[in-house]
Amino acid sequence: MLLNLAGWLQTLGPEFGFLRVFQYLTFRAVMAALTALLIGLIAGPAVIRHLTALKIGQPVRGYAMQSHLAKSGTPTMGGVLVLLAIVISTILWFDLTNRFVWIVLAVTIGFGAIGWADDWRKVVNKDPEGMRSREKYFWQSLIGLLAALYLVFSISESSNWRVLQLFYTWVRSGFDVNLPPKAGLLLPFFKEVSYPLGVFGFVILTYLVIVGSSNAVNLTDGLDGLAIMPVVMVGSALGVFAYVTGSAVYSKYLFFPHIPGSGELLIFCSALAGAGLAFLWYNTHPAQVFMGDVGALALGAALGTIAVIVRQEIVLAIMGGIFVVEAISVMAQVMYFKYTKKKYGEGRRILKMAPLHHHFEKSGWTETQVVVRFWIITMLLCLVGLSTLKLR
Repeated sequence: MLLNLAGWLQTLGPEFGFLRVFQYLTFRAVMAALTALLIGLIAGPAVIRHLTALKIGQPVRGYAMQSHLAKSGTPTMGGVLVLLAIVISTILWFDLTNRFVWIVLAVTIGFGAIGWADDWRKVVNKDPEGMRSREKYFWQSLIGLLAALYLVFSISESSNWRVLQLFYTWVRSGFDVNLPPKAGLLLPFFKEVSYPLGVFGFVILTYLVIVGSSNAVNLTDGLDGLAIMPVVMVGSALGVFAYVTGSAVYSKYLFFPHIPGSGELLIFCSALAGAGLAFLWYNTHPAQVFMGDVGALALGAALGTIAVIVRQEIVLAIMGGIFVVEAISVMAQVMYFKYTKKKYGEGRRILKMAPLHHHFEKSGWTETQVVVRFWIITMLLCLVGLSTLKLR
C-alpha cells in the first residue's frame, strides 16, 4: 500500500524523489519487520486483557504434565495478535499486485480461521480436545488443495492471466501438461537437479507440505515459547530463499530457478519475524498468553506455502527439523500403542509422553531447558539449510 502511495506522490513533483527508497525490497522488508514488531508490542497488553476479560483461558488436559496444571486459565488464542501484526504490516509494505503474497495471506488467514474455531470450542465448551480431528482435517485439506491447484500453474507462469490460460490448456489436453523444470522437486546441495512432478504430483506434494507443516507446528506448540522462535528462524531463512529466487541475477548466479514475483515474499517473512518476536515478549516463560491453534495452524501453513513457492520443500523439512520430529514422535507413539494393544492386549509406549518435548520433561529436563535447546537445534538446522544456497 505504501509502495503504491509513494509511487503516486513521486508523480506530483521532484520534491518527492526521496520516496524512491520505497522501491527497494530490502528497505520495505526491514520496515515490515519493525512495523509488525511495534504493532505486536503495543497491542499485546490490550489483546491479553481482552482475552482475559472474555475468560478465554487455556484448558489443560487431565493427562498433561503436573507442572502444567498451574497454566490452566492462562489466556489462549494469542495467535490473533501475531496474525493481526503480520497482516497489517504486510499489506502496508508489499506490492499489492503481487499474487504470491496474496495466496500466502489467504492460506494463513484460512488456517487461522480453522484454529479460531478449534480454540473457541475449547473455551466455550470447556473441551480440551476442541474441534474433532475429522472436521479439522477436512477444512485444512480443502484450503490446502485449493492453494495447491493455484500454485501449480502460478509458479510456472508470470501473471494470473497466463495462469488461467495454462489451466485451460491443461483441461483441454486431458489433464496432461508438462510443467517447466522449476516446478519440479529440487534437491538441495545439487546444481540444477529437479525431479519432474507433473500437475498431480505437484498438487499432492504441495498439499502434504502445507497441511503437514501446519499440524507439525501445532504439535510443537506445547511449551512457553517453544514453537514461535523456530517459526521466526525458519520463516526468516525462507525469506532469504524468496529474495534469491525472485532476483534474476542472484538466482542465476546461485543456480536457483528464477520465479518472478517470489522476492516480494520477503516482506511477509519479515513481518512474520517481527510479529513472532513481539509475541515471544509475552509468551516467554512464564507465559502471559498462549498462541493457540489460531496461531500455530496459520503460521505452519504459511511456512509450507512459502517453501512451495520458492521450491524449497526439502530444505523446509531440514530447517524445520524440530517440527518434523515432533510430528513423527506423535505418529510413532500412537501407531505403536495401537499395535501393541492389538497384539498383546495392552498398549505400550515408545516415549514417556508425546510429543517429544514432553518426553524430555518426563526425563528430567526443565521446561526452559527443553525450549532453549530446541531453539539452538533449530538455529543449527537453519544454518544448514542456508548453506544450500552456495554448497551446490
